[in-house]
Amino acid sequence: MKKLVGLLLLLSILFFLASQTVIAQSYTMYGERMEKNYPTMAGEKLMNGIVNAATGWVELPKTVILTSQRDGAPYGLTVGFLTGLVHTVGRTVLGALDAATFFIPTPPVVYPHYIWQDFDKETTYR
Repeated sequence: MKKLVGLLLLLSILFFLASQTVIAQSYTMYGERMEKNYPTMAGEKLMNGIVNAATGWVELPKTVILTSQRDGAPYGLTVGFLTGLVHTVGRTVLGALDAATFFIPTPPVVYPHYIWQDFDKETTYR
């Protein structure tokens, strides 16, 4: 009888521990990725912020070039320049904010995540 009670006690403990393990696996922790192409780890967010803050100035010529190719040189040199200034400030400021708040899990706001990714597409913000 003691063996049966001990066996039932052991099985009930394993049963309760197994359910806790299943529940714990359903939560996403900060160090884990929630989506593809989504830097959520603290080191990746810090690096993303530093790189975007340092390379934000590249948005100006990138936007002028893209706008000139799409709408013509005069439009690119005027509207493209102003849009490039906005993107330059946006990428630099948001990069600095990402670097300052790297320990808080938030999705990146700037797309593409780095200036050299998808260089032929204009920067967007989410």
